[in-house]
Amino acid sequence: MPLRFDRPLDLDRMRRDRRSRLADELRAAGIDAALLIGQGNVAYATGTRVLAADQAQALHRRPVALITADGADPHVWTWYPEGAPPDLPVDHVHPGLRLEFAADARRLAGLVHDVCPSGTVAVDELTMPLRDALAGRAVADAVPALGRAKVCKTPDEIECIRRAQAINEAALVDVKALVAPGVRGTDLTARLLERVFELGADANVVDPIWQVMPPAIADGPGSLTGDVVFPLVTDTTPFADGDVIWVDNGIGYQGYGSDFGHTWIVGGTVDAVKRDQCARYRAVIAAVVAAVRPGVTGLDLTRVAKDLERGRRTPWLAHFYLAHGIGTDPAEAPLIGTDLGDEFDESIVLAPGMVMVFEPVIWDDGRSGFRAEDIVVVTETGAEMLSSLTFDEFE
Repeated sequence: MPLRFDRPLDLDRMRRDRRSRLADELRAAGIDAALLIGQGNVAYATGTRVLAADQAQALHRRPVALITADGADPHVWTWYPEGAPPDLPVDHVHPGLRLEFAADARRLAGLVHDVCPSGTVAVDELTMPLRDALAGRAVADAVPALGRAKVCKTPDEIECIRRAQAINEAALVDVKALVAPGVRGTDLTARLLERVFELGADANVVDPIWQVMPPAIADGPGSLTGDVVFPLVTDTTPFADGDVIWVDNGIGYQGYGSDFGHTWIVGGTVDAVKRDQCARYRAVIAAVVAAVRPGVTGLDLTRVAKDLERGRRTPWLAHFYLAHGIGTDPAEAPLIGTDLGDEFDESIVLAPGMVMVFEPVIWDDGRSGFRAEDIVVVTETGAEMLSSLTFDEFE
């Protein structure tokens, strides 16, 4: 049976708030209308989702939305009208379009002209036929306005993320019980997907990852460019006793994602090295979360994490990586501690409603490493955890 939740959630209000926020940002940017074809952006702007579809079809049969800065009801073109929200007028939900073909791209451009005959139209993505069809009119980039609208979540959006994470964590309890020598990653995937939908999820956002980690970076896996690789696609290789598994997956609830990360040891034997690595991970998380409050910058947070691990950290990744946002996309702004550098991190100023997934890696080359993921929302005075990871076997 689905999980039961006590906190209030108003989906109609959530969609109204998002549309209002996006319209405000469009007007502030001097944009008259936004034509969106990125699935996460369409979901954010209109509430329209592709409910259950093969990924390849979802990419080519994606929904399209047209949002105007005057706050009028959006127009949506979708192959899956059952995924359109009930508050959209029937005459604003249109049959799906294949924007990889010139005829449908020209048709959409004509409809855009009908709704917004003059002024600036912004786009988040373009197919080549759509680019040609829109030639001759002012076209801007919709991504900055979308980013500003999406970066701070409303209470209803935060509740969706909280519920998605609760479902994910509950399902992983059952999955973890299956981990043993001889079990395959695909076995875990099957159980996870079965369980999350039983508990009330409506989408699989991230293909489940159960990557066996080597002791040393030089042991691989590696890419053709010589970089280390995480994550890898799950396969049917059986786990062996003592394997260190990095877990990473996400499911969706009402269009919002969760993000579960952890480190599991096949066979359940946790040595002193792994206990130490887990303790160091938790110390970094505790220190960073304690520093979270409105007005703090991303650079402030990366300094807290780096200072705690200085002299001991050999990162698995080539650059330090601390956090990403989450919402209608599994990874969105704010992005903190990336290879964009200190200047970029300093430009990120925390504000109430920002949701961040912290996932620092603790790596001791030759002795493998530990990673997990903790979800935090910025409040008016500090931070609140949206995840509830347990570390009993490491204590």
